[in-house]
Amino acid sequence: VSDASGCSMIAFLHTGAAKFPQNLLSRSRQAVCPLFSAGVLKGFSSIVSRKLASHGFGAFMAAMSSFPPQRYHYFLVLDFEATCDKPQIHPQEIIEFPILKLNGRTMEIESTFHMYVQPVVHPQLTPFCTELTGIIQGMVDGQPSLQQVLERVDEWMAKEGLLDPSVKSIFVTCGDWDLKVMLPGQCQYLGLPVADYFKQWINLKKAYSFAMGSWPKNGLLDMNKGLNLQHIGRPHSGIDDCKNIANIMKTLAHRGFIFKQTSKPF
Repeated sequence: VSDASGCSMIAFLHTGAAKFPQNLLSRSRQAVCPLFSAGVLKGFSSIVSRKLASHGFGAFMAAMSSFPPQRYHYFLVLDFEATCDKPQIHPQEIIEFPILKLNGRTMEIESTFHMYVQPVVHPQLTPFCTELTGIIQGMVDGQPSLQQVLERVDEWMAKEGLLDPSVKSIFVTCGDWDLKVMLPGQCQYLGLPVADYFKQWINLKKAYSFAMGSWPKNGLLDMNKGLNLQHIGRPHSGIDDCKNIANIMKTLAHRGFIFKQTSKPF
């Protein structure tokens, strides 16, 4: 809205995006208004106003101002799917290996790693496993072994700058099973080393309980319900579960929650 001097740009100083003391506001008017009177900046302020409005600038600034700083540059959201049956088969083997790289400042997904894995001990998936995970035989046949996938994870981590000592990142899982039981157990069975970056993580269930004061007995379903979020995709799809974890984290972060490591050092 233009004032008597035609200084519509000054109206921006009254918005929630920038609040100035009255003495500074007065000086700003004195400095800027002559330029408008001289016709130097005519039309510019209206263009700026339209641009800011079209990009939701006020809402963006409000969100940024209320968003607490996290302790990590990146969160690496991970959710394995593994061979399974009733009664449970042993050893279980990872058949889906998804990771989402979540920016710790914006809580937006920046990159995705997603591969299916060929099981070797029990190469044939059970009907129970396919029904639970949605993974069919053709999705794992001919895929890389766990050793090969772990090598590609390391290459992806390097490409994304996550191996830089100055970059703080941590894995996030829905429970402790993925990195406390499944990965180290299968690596031990196969005689493979476990990279150090897999040895510390955030259990989202614990983080949610700290933030909301209740334990999510049904995992992602309860957390989505508690935060009034729509469930993304199908349950027990590794990549869909990762997207739900990321969405829950973003919602908690915007509510002011700061994520901390929950696993004990190995």
